[in-house]
Amino acid sequence: MTNSMKEFEDSGCIFVIGSNTTETHPIIAGRIMTAKEKGAKLIVADPRNIHLAEFADIVVHHRLGSDVALLNGMMHVIVKNGWHDDKHIEERTEGFSDLEEVLEDYTPKKVEAITGVGCVDIERMAEMYAGNHPAALLYAMGITQHTTGVDNVKSCCNLAMLCGNVGVRSGGVNPLRGQSNVQGACDMGGLPNVFPGYQPVADQTANEKFSNAWGKALPERAGLTLTDMVKGMGDGRIKALCVFGENPKLSDPDSGHLDHVLKKLDFLLVQDLYMTETAADADVFFAGASVAEEDGTYTNTERRCMRGNKAIDPLGKALPDWDIICRLSSAMGYAMDYSCPEEIFDEMTSLTPSYGGMTYERLGINGLQWPCPGKDHPGTPYLHKDNFSRGKGKFHAVKYLDPDEMPDEDYPFFLTTGRMFSHYHTGTMTRVSPHLHSEQKSGYIEVSPKDAGDMMLNDGENVRVLSRRGQIEVPVKITSRVGEGLLFSPFHFRENPINRLTNPAFDPIAKIPEFKVCAVKLEKIAE
Repeated sequence: MTNSMKEFEDSGCIFVIGSNTTETHPIIAGRIMTAKEKGAKLIVADPRNIHLAEFADIVVHHRLGSDVALLNGMMHVIVKNGWHDDKHIEERTEGFSDLEEVLEDYTPKKVEAITGVGCVDIERMAEMYAGNHPAALLYAMGITQHTTGVDNVKSCCNLAMLCGNVGVRSGGVNPLRGQSNVQGACDMGGLPNVFPGYQPVADQTANEKFSNAWGKALPERAGLTLTDMVKGMGDGRIKALCVFGENPKLSDPDSGHLDHVLKKLDFLLVQDLYMTETAADADVFFAGASVAEEDGTYTNTERRCMRGNKAIDPLGKALPDWDIICRLSSAMGYAMDYSCPEEIFDEMTSLTPSYGGMTYERLGINGLQWPCPGKDHPGTPYLHKDNFSRGKGKFHAVKYLDPDEMPDEDYPFFLTTGRMFSHYHTGTMTRVSPHLHSEQKSGYIEVSPKDAGDMMLNDGENVRVLSRRGQIEVPVKITSRVGEGLLFSPFHFRENPINRLTNPAFDPIAKIPEFKVCAVKLEKIAE
């Protein structure tokens, strides 16, 4: 996030797109509600009629995958009416003329034809966002999990810069991370092309720094993304796989294909809290420790690094994750002899400028937000106050592209996937909680009343859902949360593994699969 969560309470407008915030980020949703009570305007754009929409001043349900067109349509209206921030654009950005040229083509009428959102609503959205400064834009995986995910994010940034909402308190472009400590994992180099602090592997200075610190010459080229790893397992280039705290057999797209390529491995190691679907196929399973059983730090979605203090020692034969990794590395020939998480943290901060001013003592109870480069630095509540890291903010002239797969005569429905309030990811932890499991014990597929009526479906009836990749059976949930031609299903349930159907096509830059859009058909099951 470019801003702190609490700062949202003082926003003039909050624009939520591609985020079911109340169900998946309830603490942030609470901040949005406080902002509403203080008078902020709320715009919600989501293909489904999500719970947050009940509180919005403007709600639109755009067609799956049409985010770029919708955002370009808003910007077209803003520029046409002179609502953009000329001073901010002139002093702090570049590339506006290229964007302006593209926006000319995205008239409300054209955008309505692409998105299904009416011209009047597009104009109202534009006026509300541009006219209530500062405006905060919040998005989640409804923006990123597309073949055009990078373009979607660029378009969000274009809109914010256009109206001078970057580098200001209570504004910004704010991605809501998908899992606990995703931000921290990326910060620590949990990406194939960077070291900790987003220092590029291919950068000679950064590479030498880490090579010297770790006593080994490190590769100078980027590694593989998860998407590339699956391909590598399939063609035999990857012989062994270590999986830490992940359950790809349930969470990855086209999971039937993943089952196939996992069987080609010579060796599979899984480290987790529970015997997941993926762990059941492992050659070796390491029992990791839970959050209550290990010390360490976490960095949340607002870039706040915080201490995690263990309450009890690990149960049974479980070990803290850092200890397991150290032992594994040492057994493989590279000695890791750290004595505690704080020692690892101190080494990391010595090599990572954005964390350079942090210590366990300074983190205290409330933590610190990076960048925090010095021992006296208070942390950074919001980013880009005076300048961007690249100097000037760059507008990108982004054009709309269809999703990889569109409904047709054979597969007439759009399917999108996501989460629901009582379960998390693949249910590894939430489904073993009696209270959470009792809220929702099985999967379901949301079907609109119109489509259910046309197919003579009853609520709770099992149906067969088919895509070009596979099929599953799942109970029907008839609801107005989805419109005609749109289906939704959560991916938490092994009994109804919806990711057998999803499309593995991915964004060419970020390599994120298109979980949010694929084409399917429904079939009644003969009695």
